[in-house]
Amino acid sequence: MTAIRQHILERIHRATANAPAASAADTPREYITRGHLERPACTALMVERLREYETEVLECEPNDLIACITECLRASGKRSLIAPPGLPQEWLVPGLLWKIDKELSHAAIESADGVVTACYAAIADSGTIVLHHSPSEGRRVITLLPDWHLCILYASQIAETLPEYFKRCVQPPTLATYISGPSATADIEMTRIKGVHGPRFLHVIVIRDES
Repeated sequence: MTAIRQHILERIHRATANAPAASAADTPREYITRGHLERPACTALMVERLREYETEVLECEPNDLIACITECLRASGKRSLIAPPGLPQEWLVPGLLWKIDKELSHAAIESADGVVTACYAAIADSGTIVLHHSPSEGRRVITLLPDWHLCILYASQIAETLPEYFKRCVQPPTLATYISGPSATADIEMTRIKGVHGPRFLHVIVIRDES
């Protein structure tokens, strides 16, 4: 197998030996690099995309965030919840069992009813939430093993297009998770199964802080 691979690479090298060198600056970039929507319309598009993915979405004003989190958690019936260590203390609704993730075991994470996190950004064009796994977003494992995920998203974090999201990154993230709705997959017969690669249920609270 190694000999075949080497043979293929040598043929590629011979075939391209006299090809002119190209730089990244010479690469044409004719794709869309920025959107055209105003902030409220961009937020509305994000909410629309999330709901198309069967995500439960709540919207609120900044002053109503704690009440909205409380309403969502109590309506869910969840009692035991994982929280990343940097999650704002006021988001930890009293009366529930909170497990702060300080290197919790996989078994402890799986035994919880759900997880609550913040996020780094979102992309309205595809309805994608992006986690960079900061202290308020937590380790990737806590957003994959629980069956239920509540994510808090500020409207000001929403970029309309993927290139605009990348422009927001001061530097490339060491690790990023891209979430487009609850986890779901389908086999060759198009039988849809939820929860194979992550939570079956995704809830998002969108805080309208555009102004």
